[in-house]
Amino acid sequence: MAITIDRSASRSTSRIPALDFTKGTLVLFMVLYHWLNYFVAPEGDYRYLRFLTPSFIFITGFLISNVYLARYDIADRRLALRLVQRGLKLLAVFVGLNLAIGLLLADSYNGRILFAQLSLRNMVAIYVTGNVWVAENGKAAAFYILVPISYLLLLSALLLTVSRFYRYTFHLVCALFLLGILILALNGLKSPNLELLTIGLLGVVSGYTPIEQINDCVSRPFALVLAYLCYVGAITLWDVTYPLQLAGVYLSLMLIYLLGASGAEPGRMRRHVILLGKYSLFGYITTIAILQALHRSLRHAESGALALGLTFVAAFVLTMVSVEVIDRARARTVTVDRLYRAVFA
Repeated sequence: MAITIDRSASRSTSRIPALDFTKGTLVLFMVLYHWLNYFVAPEGDYRYLRFLTPSFIFITGFLISNVYLARYDIADRRLALRLVQRGLKLLAVFVGLNLAIGLLLADSYNGRILFAQLSLRNMVAIYVTGNVWVAENGKAAAFYILVPISYLLLLSALLLTVSRFYRYTFHLVCALFLLGILILALNGLKSPNLELLTIGLLGVVSGYTPIEQINDCVSRPFALVLAYLCYVGAITLWDVTYPLQLAGVYLSLMLIYLLGASGAEPGRMRRHVILLGKYSLFGYITTIAILQALHRSLRHAESGALALGLTFVAAFVLTMVSVEVIDRARARTVTVDRLYRAVFA
């Protein structure tokens, strides 16, 4: 049975609702993942959610080539400038959030954050290797996914300039990074920053595929669902190796995109998810703030099944409400809109 795909969104439109739906769904999965960390088990076996973090950087890369290159000519310097600005903003947001955690929350932020301890070991863990778990009782930084995403944006600005002369620049650099990951693995080493950055480059490479071809790929989902079930079986048996993580990112995003690209008239919930996708970074940060507030306020309360369920519902609802509030505030107040753009746009 074929599934009807909404083909009204083309590369010429400013936004593609199915992509916003995909980003919004990822934020909702992030609510679940962090809720589990706060209220169930901080170091639980969440292998079935391991696609989540790399999916954010993959879709960032996908948007660079599939959406940004539709708005700008590759020779347009505004494109590289836009990516550099976004990358530097994300680094600034990352630093600001971690400084705020250190000043306001100290050791109560779901474990100890060592960002304020400006040791060489911490700086290398954050900005070079990505091995943020540098101590048994803490990690180097929170929101660390923002670092490789910012690196992807900055690197892409450079590679797009080179792409004017060699069209397969991203493909070549991505292949070299994959080779580097293999060499590190053969020597018993690992760099999460390199692995995530490579997934982002794979997103850029994938984004060169026209959206119409992607719609055709997911319009008959039986093979996709079968492949996903095989992936689930594989990680159940062997845990999540890097090749399986790559497969999980592709398959999970395609399934979510399939739901978002359905030709059915979007209902209220779907419209909420699409709106959340438009504010994915804001939603991600707000989710952590909401969960932190819930965790601190209920720290000494009974944690039965009902109470845990209510905290999840509260986190889910408050995240959606926060996005609705900021969207309406931006529409009504120029100052709020400018402030939002200055930080998140």
